[in-house]
Amino acid sequence: MATFVLVPGAWLGAWAWEDTARALRGHGHTALPLSLTGLAERAEEGGPRTDLETHIADVVEFVGKNDLRDVTLVAHSYGALPVSGAAGCLGDRLERVVYVDSAPFAEGMCLLDLVPPEEADQMRQQVAAHGDGWRLPIPPFEVLGRSGSLDGIDEEQRDVLYARATPQPFGPYAQRLSGPVEPGPDVDRVLVACRDFTGLLDAGVPMLDFLNQAPWRRFDLPTGHWPMLSAPAELADVLHAAVS
Repeated sequence: MATFVLVPGAWLGAWAWEDTARALRGHGHTALPLSLTGLAERAEEGGPRTDLETHIADVVEFVGKNDLRDVTLVAHSYGALPVSGAAGCLGDRLERVVYVDSAPFAEGMCLLDLVPPEEADQMRQQVAAHGDGWRLPIPPFEVLGRSGSLDGIDEEQRDVLYARATPQPFGPYAQRLSGPVEPGPDVDRVLVACRDFTGLLDAGVPMLDFLNQAPWRRFDLPTGHWPMLSAPAELADVLHAAVS
């Protein structure tokens, strides 16, 4: 049985993984969701100095403090950034990395590299006007859907999302990832691609070609960008299959 450490995406906390974690435990696994500094129950721990190194340390320290071994480290969306950094630091504690509708970041990259300049400017304006200069509020539902498919999220789940979401520390978005970022050669590499990402992979986007090649193993999940909300049991089944 595997030990899963589940890292959420922007605006989310450990709470977002609750249903998937419960289903993984039903398969006999250990499933440990975490919240990053400045988010969810750790919102008060964040501040203007919260940066990417803070979130990488959150993941590394969580594994170390719990003395976890043979870890399957799972990243959703923004979580791919701190997980990429943590994967290069965990050594033989790490057995597998899984990117859920996301991909690893290379050394020297930052999240804003993937955002059109005008959208990045809008984010900075929101941070300045409504986020105390360091936090990015979650955008309205229709705007959120522009960055990732909302397929499968019904009105009740949307209400839960907006009731529990917390503003995202913005410092990690702009900070470039420093090394090391590459996990050891024996670490298993897994991609869980939801609908939007599946389309990009099948279209042969050059910067994503490596994800269709060994040593990567790909699993497709026909739902939107937030599968832990829209298809939590199905996501658990895919993660179980990935470690079986």
